[in-house]
Amino acid sequence: MTEPLFGDRVSKRQLNRRDFLRLTSMATAGVAMTPALIGCVADPVTGEQMLIFMSEEDEIAVDKQQAPHQFSSDYGEVQDPVLNAYLKQVGDDLASRSHRPHMPYDYKAVNATYVNAYTFPGGSMAATRGILLEMETEAELAALLGHEIGHVNARHTAERMSRGMLTQAVVAGASVVVATSEYSEYGGLLSSLGGIGAGALLAKYSRDNEREADALGMEYMTRAGHNPKGMVGLMNMLQNKSKHKPSVIDQMFSSHPMSDERYATAVKQADTKYGGYGHKPYGKERYMDNTASLRKIRGAIESLQNGEAAMAQKDYLRAERAFRSALQQAPSDYAALVMMAKCQMAQDKPNEAKLFLEQARTIFPEEAQAVQLAGITKLARRQYDSALQDFVRYDNLLPGNPHTAFLQATALESMQNKRAAAEQYSRFLNSVRQGPQAQYAFQRLQSWGYVR
Repeated sequence: MTEPLFGDRVSKRQLNRRDFLRLTSMATAGVAMTPALIGCVADPVTGEQMLIFMSEEDEIAVDKQQAPHQFSSDYGEVQDPVLNAYLKQVGDDLASRSHRPHMPYDYKAVNATYVNAYTFPGGSMAATRGILLEMETEAELAALLGHEIGHVNARHTAERMSRGMLTQAVVAGASVVVATSEYSEYGGLLSSLGGIGAGALLAKYSRDNEREADALGMEYMTRAGHNPKGMVGLMNMLQNKSKHKPSVIDQMFSSHPMSDERYATAVKQADTKYGGYGHKPYGKERYMDNTASLRKIRGAIESLQNGEAAMAQKDYLRAERAFRSALQQAPSDYAALVMMAKCQMAQDKPNEAKLFLEQARTIFPEEAQAVQLAGITKLARRQYDSALQDFVRYDNLLPGNPHTAFLQATALESMQNKRAAAEQYSRFLNSVRQGPQAQYAFQRLQSWGYVR
């Protein structure tokens, strides 16, 4: 018989740290999807034929399905209307001059502190507080957003997914589903602290993809009147940061592989092909004005980065000190409160975690991650009915995460409501067919006589 992951154990005792880490690993996992088959289409950039099994409508649908979960994994949108309006203004100006200006682009600054930016295939993109703090000019921001817009225009995600679909279809002879990532016990928690939770959609781009996105980014930014040396400055910053503090930039390089060759190409292109744009402005003053509120809490964000690095090493006491330092500097920072709550749960302190999550929910009631985690802390305290209410509320705030059904089933099973638990386990299995949680859900349904 499969060892119960949560149900029987939760009903007999409180969750321990291992239970919490497993549950947390599910809280921000991606959502399964099955795109339609299309075939050969014209590359929007080059006009050449490319093998794509996703229509433009599919790209937009997948984007809308997946992006909100990743943004929540990154602690939601920064509660700074000036900063977000600024990103939108710069991004829209670039996108209007791109090869696919009609796509529904959206730009967010998100609360995560690791250094990264990413985009989904329909044009929903985000820049973390970590990378926004490292840049110094509007030209660098234009280079960053232009690069991400380049990935959308060249349909890199759709192309990569189509290759994966073709490979799996040949091997399995079945429809293909983009599976949620499986993480190690602690890796799941680290992912929810600001990792790439959308699995295959945000996987590593090829070097050819990166070169094309670089070229398109520089083309779009110069069309919009930015100095092309902004791309050189961006790459120089990333390379320097990777040498001096690699822990906060590893994820940037995991999805956007950097190389000396890319940097050299940017320098050459800025000096030759786009040499006539060298007089264009860098926009440093404008960038500094619009990121002023972010730079005021630089010390707090750096403390959060240190705390995340300590969490990755399972040094929870050092992580707690770093998170406390961050909260002393920015007591109302949503991400800091949620990170501290995770740190407390990792130390088997659900009561302490509860207090930080209550503060986080008050500060940012529209953001879903704290709601999900609050439910998990209540499972740990055997408050199953209240935990279930949190999981239902999370599902209303951020629908589409199949693991929410598993969490609801866990609470219902602990309340001895097998019929309702079976309904939720079945709902979970409709989306997730592999992994220990799926195995456990099937085993419960089988033992209760719902399946044979």
